[in-house]
Amino acid sequence: MRMSVFWVFTIATLLIVWVEWSKLKQKPLWDRAVFVALLLAVWLLSMLDLPHTPGPPTLLQAIFKPFKPLVEH
Repeated sequence: MRMSVFWVFTIATLLIVWVEWSKLKQKPLWDRAVFVALLLAVWLLSMLDLPHTPGPPTLLQAIFKPFKPLVEH
């Protein structure tokens, strides 16, 4: 990931926290914890290169490829 994209997402996340935190001060601790957890999860997912990340079929192929000679006739 390019560092410029990293900083854009980080600044956007901090801006969201800054704008919303004053509204969340009146909410219970559970609501604030969920807000932080969801925002952190989205921020971490934004760091991944999802279009180039291998999906579940690649994982299944890696797991079952050694068994291929056993099931072929």
